[in-house]
Amino acid sequence: MEVRKINLPIEDGVKMSLKAGEKVLISGTIYTARDEAHEKIIEMFENGQHLPMDFKNQAIYYAGPAPAKPGEVIGSCGPTTSTRMDKYTPTFLKELGVSVMIGKGNRGSEVIEAMKNTKAVYFVVIGGLGAKIASCVTKNELIAFPELGAEAIRKLEVVDMPAIVAIDSAGHSIY
Repeated sequence: MEVRKINLPIEDGVKMSLKAGEKVLISGTIYTARDEAHEKIIEMFENGQHLPMDFKNQAIYYAGPAPAKPGEVIGSCGPTTSTRMDKYTPTFLKELGVSVMIGKGNRGSEVIEAMKNTKAVYFVVIGGLGAKIASCVTKNELIAFPELGAEAIRKLEVVDMPAIVAIDSAGHSIY
């Protein structure tokens, strides 16, 4: 199967054309966020507080990167299990406007329904590829919640990050 190159933020036409099982190389901007950051964002949103970034049409990577060694942009940057974010994901998709998620593992039925309603797409990255993913990161910037350490929100610029379309915008899944 051919590998398709895509750029983020993703254009609607490209997003809608992706099919479950398709191999991709992702370039562009992604934001890391895990459980604790998701919880803080939801709490801020529900309380009407100003959010640390605009999530509309952005890609969230469920990862908690290791600290960078001297001379490196980032440490190991592998995915975490996505179902841990499932309780927050419908709000991230419907209310905040996230259009792309990257992680590992399947998603729950409520998330898949929210994806179909918002035309979002979910990519998986194979666990154990943290060093490979780190080699794709060209820029790493702290955005919010430094007190969360590895779970802080970071803005990453990536080039040719390998992934697979796990669930496409129509809800078709490789699982």
